[in-house]
Amino acid sequence: MKILVINGVNMNMLGVREPEKYGSKTLKDIEKELYSESFKLGVELETFQSNHEGEIVDKIHSAYYNKFDGIIINPAAYTHSSVAIRDAISAVALPCVEVHMTNIQGREDFRQKSLTAPVCLAQICGFGEKVYAIALNALVEYLK
Repeated sequence: MKILVINGVNMNMLGVREPEKYGSKTLKDIEKELYSESFKLGVELETFQSNHEGEIVDKIHSAYYNKFDGIIINPAAYTHSSVAIRDAISAVALPCVEVHMTNIQGREDFRQKSLTAPVCLAQICGFGEKVYAIALNALVEYLK
């Protein structure tokens, strides 16, 4: 089983950016823990981060062509603005779980609307960096 994990804009700044909201772990720290979890599950994992919308779209497309079984995505700020990412998720028709470290429903009004969630299998938010492991375990169970 192959799972692609995509992180969007500003996620490379974890550990520096608003630690009161996002914690002190870096994206590399989170990815290391996720790779460990994927090893326990016997799942092949690939991670990707970009601050560029088109690169994220291209990576979603590549998941289809490279025969990934599912996607975990944190579109970050693109959650609320990117029709292109939404359309790419819809186009590849792979099971996709949207994750957010914070509870977007409890944030500013403009952050409460997700354009991407309606084309995803599920959305998990509010559990900090644990959302990635929760999503991975849930997606693997779903795919079985």
